[in-house]
Amino acid sequence: MQTPLGSIEVSVFETGVPPRFRLYVYDHGGKLLPPPSARDVTLDTVRPDGTRHRFVFEDHGVYLEATELLPEPHEFEVEVMTSAAGVVPTLYAARFTEDGHDHGAGGHAHGGHDHAHDHRDHAHATGPLGWLKNTFGHSHSIVEKTDTALESNERGIRALKRSLVILALTAAFQIVIVWISGSVALLADTIHNFADATTSLPLWLAFALARRGVNRRFTYGYGKVEDVAGVMIVLIIFLSACVAAYESVVKLLHPMPITNVGWVALAAVIGFLGNEWVALYRIREGKAIGSTALVADGYHARVDGFTSLAVLIGVLGVWIGVPTLDPLVGIGITLAILFIVRDAARSVWLRLIDGIEPDILESIEHAPLHVAGVRRVRNVRARWVGHRVHTELDVDVSPELSVQQAERVAQAVTASLHDHVRLLENAVVRARPA
Repeated sequence: MQTPLGSIEVSVFETGVPPRFRLYVYDHGGKLLPPPSARDVTLDTVRPDGTRHRFVFEDHGVYLEATELLPEPHEFEVEVMTSAAGVVPTLYAARFTEDGHDHGAGGHAHGGHDHAHDHRDHAHATGPLGWLKNTFGHSHSIVEKTDTALESNERGIRALKRSLVILALTAAFQIVIVWISGSVALLADTIHNFADATTSLPLWLAFALARRGVNRRFTYGYGKVEDVAGVMIVLIIFLSACVAAYESVVKLLHPMPITNVGWVALAAVIGFLGNEWVALYRIREGKAIGSTALVADGYHARVDGFTSLAVLIGVLGVWIGVPTLDPLVGIGITLAILFIVRDAARSVWLRLIDGIEPDILESIEHAPLHVAGVRRVRNVRARWVGHRVHTELDVDVSPELSVQQAERVAQAVTASLHDHVRLLENAVVRARPA
């Protein structure tokens, strides 16, 4: 729920205890703020049959907690009335559903809020280059290319493999037409399709090696092989983009006729159809297994299909006597490839030097606050091992707790971390006396 001062998170807390509403407040940067006064906040639930119930809150330091338990089912509209954002009381609304609501390991459902736990908000660039990036240069971050459903489901992995084969065959057909026609626009599109196919190879390799697990030599498994493969692929794509740029500039300065124009047009259409087939297949399989990453990759492939159709502009230029359109389209597609190289290189570099995305770190710092008994979170560290996150942290608990009770708190924190951090593999949680 967005407010003028930031955002409000309303969650159902039920880790080891009966469910109650909790309310957290964040600034626009996602930093946790002290909550408003409990007397300034009320929450009404409106169930599908129209039944309303009002909850009041009490202050628990970093959050407010409802004084009453929340009855099942957890499906309703919530209306939060607060005067924290100003003098005039303001109403905020959100919907709670049972989708993804886990009652087993102490899970919780979230109402509408803007604090990201397992999703990423994208700021879109503006201007001509911004439009080109947003249209053709989509992200290749591992955060967006995998999820639990895709990783653990044989059907999802098979979909990934088949779609890569189709893209590779499409690029192979196009490169033959490039050879007989000399179209640099088609050359750039071929490299673009090749880039999209090969940037998923580290993921494919990681899924295969992950099954080997850990051993005495590789105690963290084989996740780093993914990063090494990523470096090689980024270099290959960058060198290919340089070739496409060079050929486009040379042909722009020294125009040469394009032969077999009809075959170039056919190759552009084949490129579009290949990407569209991959898009439909990934979207269908992603929805079937519940993989949002595979569905998103399907929509990315659909956008890439329009990159292939852009080659037809160069073909049209040849037909109307403006052959310079072909190298100009080639330069445009090359810029899109360079955006891919930049995003992929940034992702690989961060993993090589043990960098972690700020929103993932914020989720790790936030998750323990949903566990009863946690007073403070300290010394948080996180790193990527392949496409999975490993973390370690300290949580302050009451010094009056026994060793067994402190261990239970640590176990509850671990469960909360797995609920909040989508790609979390392992968490080392140390309970320290406050």
